[in-house]
Amino acid sequence: MGTYKYKNRDKNPEIPRKALKKVAKEAKDARAAKDRPVSSSMMIPSVDTAFKTFITARFCSAILAYISDCDETFNYWEPLHFVIFGRGLQTWEYSPEFALRSYTYLLVQGVPGWIYDQIFHPSPLLIFYLIRCILGFGCAVVERYLFKAICREFGIHIGRLWLIFQLFSVGMFVSSTALLPSSFSMYFSSAAFAAWWHKQYNLAVFLVAISALLGWPFAALLGIPIAFDMLFRQKQFKSFIIWVAISAATILIPMVVIDSSYYGKLTLAPLNIVLYNVFTDHGPNLYGTEPLSYYLLNGFLNYNIIWILALATPLLLIAEHFFVPAKGKSTLNFPHWLSLSGLYLWLAVFFLQPHKEERFLSPVYPLISLCGAISLDVTQKIFYRIKTFFTKIEGPNHYLDHTMVIALIVMILSSALGVSRVFSLYKNYSAPMTLMMELDDFKNSPQFNDNIQYNVCVGKDWHRYPSSFFLPSEHFRIRFLKSEFDGMLPAYFSEGENATQVIHPYFNDMNKEDVFMYFDYKNCHFLLDLDLEKYTELEPNYAQRTKDWNVRKNLQFLNPERSNKFLRAFYVPFLTDSYVKYGNFNLLQRNKLV
Repeated sequence: MGTYKYKNRDKNPEIPRKALKKVAKEAKDARAAKDRPVSSSMMIPSVDTAFKTFITARFCSAILAYISDCDETFNYWEPLHFVIFGRGLQTWEYSPEFALRSYTYLLVQGVPGWIYDQIFHPSPLLIFYLIRCILGFGCAVVERYLFKAICREFGIHIGRLWLIFQLFSVGMFVSSTALLPSSFSMYFSSAAFAAWWHKQYNLAVFLVAISALLGWPFAALLGIPIAFDMLFRQKQFKSFIIWVAISAATILIPMVVIDSSYYGKLTLAPLNIVLYNVFTDHGPNLYGTEPLSYYLLNGFLNYNIIWILALATPLLLIAEHFFVPAKGKSTLNFPHWLSLSGLYLWLAVFFLQPHKEERFLSPVYPLISLCGAISLDVTQKIFYRIKTFFTKIEGPNHYLDHTMVIALIVMILSSALGVSRVFSLYKNYSAPMTLMMELDDFKNSPQFNDNIQYNVCVGKDWHRYPSSFFLPSEHFRIRFLKSEFDGMLPAYFSEGENATQVIHPYFNDMNKEDVFMYFDYKNCHFLLDLDLEKYTELEPNYAQRTKDWNVRKNLQFLNPERSNKFLRAFYVPFLTDSYVKYGNFNLLQRNKLV
């Protein structure tokens, strides 16, 4: 009982019914995908070609993108600099008293940089860009996998649209090479969705675990649709529990061991960050709150019209259900509501949080592109349906043969806006990183004295400092001057073997200022300062103090208060230069360095 017996037993052994049903279902799915209506417009790059375009786009990001979030600098690049070189700035999150950040996360991404330094002893700046390029390459690998899965699950046309939207997405340009847990979670959550759409359930569970435990614990939210499918639709209770246990063991055990050795006590960093952000009275709201419109505007800046399409996807899918006659499944394995629910769960949770930051949307960026592609595809179908209702169609009767002009208009417009935004970001905000590279030239000049420790000071512009990887050698140190800012600043890690285990009295989780972090202005050798013609006693015009300083180099930096809001956000030839105003970002060098 329970098996099917073939007449010829020598050639065909007994096969369980479940196995036969599974094979039959997979064959049916394959035929369904193969038998979908094909249009003459179904031209699409191969997976390898798509991979090459992704690599090109991500390497451009690695080289050209500026660090847009000071949290990336001080919570990740600075501690990573310490891990590699033994010196760097420490924030309160890395104090053993709080232990919110994981050193394991840093090691995973920093080991290639450490190996590069041990073998070749390059400039720290080269290590910075090496790590960025590795992040970009890893992102491209994930996007290749996701592209293949989208084409399989949603169809070639949606895959093609998604490819274009990803390549010209400003959000991806900024986040794809950012050293942030939110970007790390974006890589692995996207890979988890790709594995899920390929019906590789065990791999999907493991990838979600990497995303949430090693990256950002809140990314576990994106695993809910996968867990729902496994538990309630597929009834794979045993497999789910086993792989959750395997994932927890293989990730958490090494993580706890490594982090505990750094902090000098038993540490579970993902739990600590959840407890701080969710179960404390103050939490992240100390660092600013924003209205709901913040994400609406931010989404448009990063995805322009694709963001609008993505928000409208649920409504358009309902419209498609009622107005477009279905000739077959629009997806291969899963209903739209399940496949896309991760995005809307994420938006529902984070839109309601008072503390909002651009990077909080990074994990769902690929899903925004996907929902935008699906919305555009549905729009084309609805348009074709309306057209066939009023006119008789002659010739090819596939909807793409009559609506590709709509897709082309959207792709061209969204791509143009994306390129315009990227160019604007580079032109408006890249000055600090470029100016800091000037220190390399100083180190190679006759003025440089390796018996001096050079102090590079920042005041009100401390949050734009791009990290100690931009300091040419151990002879340079970053220092903070007192400004109108009255919150807590980072301080250098202690020296010695147990540097990461020292509890400092000047760190707190209330964002309270401590004078320990401030440096004596008279001992500054270089000063990074933005002149927007707004001065106070604590934020003077240092460039005018010609007895103390000379301008080694200056570059333009956006003055937002004196610029047109749209033209400062998107570069428009001829118009932007007339309606956008800039200040001078100065790298000042003291007249007498000795």
